[in-house]
Amino acid sequence: MKYLDEFRDQTLAAPLLDELRRSVTRPFRIMEVCGTHTMAIFRNGLRSLLPEGLELISGPGCPVCVTSASHIDAILSMAEQPKVRIALFGDLFRVPGSNGLSLAHASSQGAKVDIVYSPMDSLELAKRHPDELIIFLGVGFETTTPGIAATIMAAQNNNVDNFAVFSTHKVMPPPLMALLNDPELQIDGLLCPGHVSTIIGAGAYQPLVEEYGLACVVGGFEPADILQALIMLARQVGQGEARVENAYTRAVRWEGNARAQQMVSKIFEPVDTEWRGLGTIPLSGLAIRDSYAQFDAEKRLDIKLIPAEEPRGCRCGEILKGKQRPPQCPLFGTRCTPGNPVGPCMVSSEGTCAAFYKYGG
Repeated sequence: MKYLDEFRDQTLAAPLLDELRRSVTRPFRIMEVCGTHTMAIFRNGLRSLLPEGLELISGPGCPVCVTSASHIDAILSMAEQPKVRIALFGDLFRVPGSNGLSLAHASSQGAKVDIVYSPMDSLELAKRHPDELIIFLGVGFETTTPGIAATIMAAQNNNVDNFAVFSTHKVMPPPLMALLNDPELQIDGLLCPGHVSTIIGAGAYQPLVEEYGLACVVGGFEPADILQALIMLARQVGQGEARVENAYTRAVRWEGNARAQQMVSKIFEPVDTEWRGLGTIPLSGLAIRDSYAQFDAEKRLDIKLIPAEEPRGCRCGEILKGKQRPPQCPLFGTRCTPGNPVGPCMVSSEGTCAAFYKYGG
C-alpha cells in the first residue's frame, strides 16, 4: 500500500533509530500535541526504543478529552429534551458528565442517541426523522471542522430545518501558547499534528518559534514518519536552533488548505472557549455565525453552560497539560478503566490514559 506500508517497514525504521541516537546530543523534552501521534507512538512501541535523554510527553491533542465537563453536561441535558435526537462520533458515547453519567446511560434510559461515521450521516437522519430535531455534536479540531461546515451548508441548500450542530470545536495554536506561558512546563520542542496541519498549514506554528524560540516539526503517523520528525527536532535542539520544519510533505503544505479554511470561516467565527484542564482560552473555539443561527443548537435550544467540577480524584487536566502521566493518577487502572471510565482520557481512542492502559507505560 503506497505511502503506508513503506513507512512501517522495519528495515527503514532501523537506520532512522540509529540516526536518532546520534542526533540526541543532550537531554531534551518533546511534547506531541496530537492524540493520533500518542496512540501511534504507543502502538508501535516507539517509547521503548527512544535513546536515553529524549523524553516524550503528551499534550492536549485529544479533542474529546479537552471537551469541558460543562459542555458534556450541556450535551446530556439536550439528550433529555423531547423530540431531540443526538448524533455523534463514537468516542463521545461513554464520556461521563459531572454526575458520572454518560450518553450511553441516557440511551439506556430512552434518550435517542445515534453513532454516525460522518456529519452528513446526521443530515440523513434529519431527513428520515422530520418530527425530531437532530443535533450533531461538533467536537474536534481543525481537521473535522470543514466537513461540519459543509454539512451545515448542505442543510441550508436542501432546506433541512430540523438539523443543528452543537459546536465545541477548538483550534490548535492558542492552547499551545497557553501551555508555553506556564513556567512549570519545560519543553524544548513540539511534534506538531499532521492531520490538523493539512488544514491550517505548517506556517501556523511560526508564531511559536518567534515568540517562544521553540523547535517545531510537523510529523506523520507511521513509525518512519515519527522517527524522522524526532530526528529533525533533535538536530534543532542540539544546535540551539528553532524553526518550523515539515516532515509530512506528502500531506501538509506551508499554507494549508485554503479552500477548507474559507469554508470554515464562512460558517464559524472564533470565540473564547473552555478547555478541560486549561480553563478558558481566548479565541480558541469556533461558534456558528449568526447568519447560520438556525443550525446552532446552543442558540436554538437556549443552552446555558453551567460551571461543573471534574470528578474527584481524576487527573485528566494535569495529564492534558503534560504535567503528569496516567499512572500518577490515583484512579488509573483501579476505579478508572476503559470498561468503567471516570475521565475522558480513558474513554477516547486518542486519550493518553487509554494508550497507557492498552499498551503499557
